[in-house]
Amino acid sequence: MPKPLLIFLLMLCAGAGFLIIRPQVLAKTAQDASARLEQIKKVTVPRLRRELSQKGLKLGAPLFLRIFKEEKLLELWIEKEKAGRFELFKSYPICTFSGGLGPKLAEGDRQAPEGFYFVPRGRMNPNSRFHLSFDLGYPNSCERSLGRTGSFLMIHGNCVSVGCYAMGDRKIEEIYTLADAALNGGQSFFRVNCFPFRMSTARMIKASGNRWHDFWLNLKQGYDHFEHHKRPPNVSSKDKRYLFGNS
Repeated sequence: MPKPLLIFLLMLCAGAGFLIIRPQVLAKTAQDASARLEQIKKVTVPRLRRELSQKGLKLGAPLFLRIFKEEKLLELWIEKEKAGRFELFKSYPICTFSGGLGPKLAEGDRQAPEGFYFVPRGRMNPNSRFHLSFDLGYPNSCERSLGRTGSFLMIHGNCVSVGCYAMGDRKIEEIYTLADAALNGGQSFFRVNCFPFRMSTARMIKASGNRWHDFWLNLKQGYDHFEHHKRPPNVSSKDKRYLFGNS
């Protein structure tokens, strides 16, 4: 067997340094994480099935997340079978996030991001230091074109943040379980839209003097698309701005 396979290492971010884990430890950790997730599901899934059924929704249907910083709120939307539109299932108070209104600009600025992200299976982490987590994939293509930097920007459990959205353990268990079920049900990725606030006309007028007003006007295009269609837009970028189309 080639030597690199025998000395396969995983380097995980751990504060300012790195933690090196041997392959046998990694395997055990993955098994433990899988078993722990199954235990969480045993408690969480029956309750979610009942609550979803009351709204005519199903576990495993596609989902969509919206975050509003000012309101400290995460909305979880589920696609209603045959309707082709997403319906609000729950609104979860965000336990904490770091920074203020405005986008994340650089690694280490401790600012939670604003923008349009997507999460495939590979960004789900049942073995997170913060109970459960998933990575938003910051910086996205638009942010990279603007020269913005950063990494490991997540939605996770616990109630501490250095740039992430921390939900608390009980809430992330529900959110993670629903996301996991959607990915298992055939959704290849789910979208997460992060906004500074609910982007009503009145709130945008109030923000007209802010340095980020033009950036927020671009975000509002995506916000308005979902408000009108009740389907998250397909997002691309050109000339350092977001472009939106039907998904």
